[in-house]
Amino acid sequence: MSNLASDPLAWQPSHVPSLAEMEMCAIEVFRRLPKQFRDLCADLVIQVDDFPTAEVLDALHIRSKYGLLGLFRGVGLPFRSESAPMQMPNMIWLYRQPILAYWSNRDDTLGAIVQHVLIHEIGHHFGFSDADMHAIERAPN
Repeated sequence: MSNLASDPLAWQPSHVPSLAEMEMCAIEVFRRLPKQFRDLCADLVIQVDDFPTAEVLDALHIRSKYGLLGLFRGVGLPFRSESAPMQMPNMIWLYRQPILAYWSNRDDTLGAIVQHVLIHEIGHHFGFSDADMHAIERAPN
């Protein structure tokens, strides 16, 4: 009989990652994505915040601060122009509290959820189909 079965109060919640720890996790997850997928958004900056700003939620017509897990902003490599003025780097925001709330209701690891959000944010920006993104998620690291 496991210790948890004999004493349910002995259960301790797993360590909840800080903003910096989740950012390190996301960078490592991104590094392990297939190269041709990563190459779409060269020089990607990953930012982890606890929640999206009110302005972001309003712009996307999202009512709950838990309703958005991530956001991609930028112009990927295929769409960049040499003649265009200097452009901001490609950025993905991951929203820690919504991701943690989503994770609490799933059997997936936190890393798998971060991977899913990264792939879908990048994939939607570049017009990938859900089937394409699912194949990327299943690809070996």
